[in-house]
Amino acid sequence: MIADYTSALQDGPWRHEFVPANGCRFHVATAEPAPVRAGEQTAQPSGEQGASTERRPAPLVVLLHSFPQFWWAWRLQIPALAAAGFRVAALDLRGTGGSDKPPLGYDVPMRTRDVAGVIRSLGAESAYVVGHGTGAAIAWACAAYQPRTTAGVVALSAPHPARRRVAVRRALTPSAARHIAFAQLPTLPERALTRGTLVADLLTEGSVAPVPPEAVATYRTALQIPFAAHSAMEALRWSVRSAPTPGGARYVSTMRRPVDVPALQLQGELDPWVRGTGAATDAADLARTFRLETIPGAGHFLPEEAPDAVSEALVSWLSEVRRS
Repeated sequence: MIADYTSALQDGPWRHEFVPANGCRFHVATAEPAPVRAGEQTAQPSGEQGASTERRPAPLVVLLHSFPQFWWAWRLQIPALAAAGFRVAALDLRGTGGSDKPPLGYDVPMRTRDVAGVIRSLGAESAYVVGHGTGAAIAWACAAYQPRTTAGVVALSAPHPARRRVAVRRALTPSAARHIAFAQLPTLPERALTRGTLVADLLTEGSVAPVPPEAVATYRTALQIPFAAHSAMEALRWSVRSAPTPGGARYVSTMRRPVDVPALQLQGELDPWVRGTGAATDAADLARTFRLETIPGAGHFLPEEAPDAVSEALVSWLSEVRRS
């Protein structure tokens, strides 16, 4: 069977939407907060409980997946966030799942413009941007490149990419470096994703708790959508190829600006790819308000391995910053 974009449209307690942004069409899985029943009071900021029964617009939370995944990685957090009163949009990043797969535009600055455009297309002025792994690098960058549309940042399994005090080679383990190096090869990584066992190998190596075989199969199928595997590799290749270029230097310079929104970083205690020592150093230096939380016994793929702990941490932090 040949996969197409409909392979990424998994059923569940969400709605599939396609929205225009930054010259492309993006797929998002959305969920709205439960409606308030007649006579029920809505939560107000601290000190205002019961002051009004008028419901404020639900804050938008945009979820950005990692590699080698797509929006479905957040399937266990979407209903939890909606139940807590948030409007949720799990995005297929450019080149992934049900979103367009143009030949260019896989640099992080361009992808922050994608995210900002999606936020506006969904009718919001700003959103809390939550990212995991490579998606977290985009979330961090949204605070620097798109401050008007970024209300806050949550990064899972990813240090701040500023490289201000902690270089990439010190932040990542040798195992992670080997995978990034392999991604720079032509053609072979794409074949390993679509015809080989690379998806299963990555999810197994990066996780402490086993990822169910059916989940691995779902991720592999999504990468068999035409051009999806190549797009995923191009995003990883940019992180290396841009380093010696003027564009790469501008990116690093921009990322070293202070982050003027609240930020939360979640790290797996046993992450095999991100070193625990110094993982939050740059974020703590740059973010105006910053919190680091460690998920005990978890590896790199936190939404898969520790869904309840991740949902609880997200709801708690988002509710707190929403009230502040």
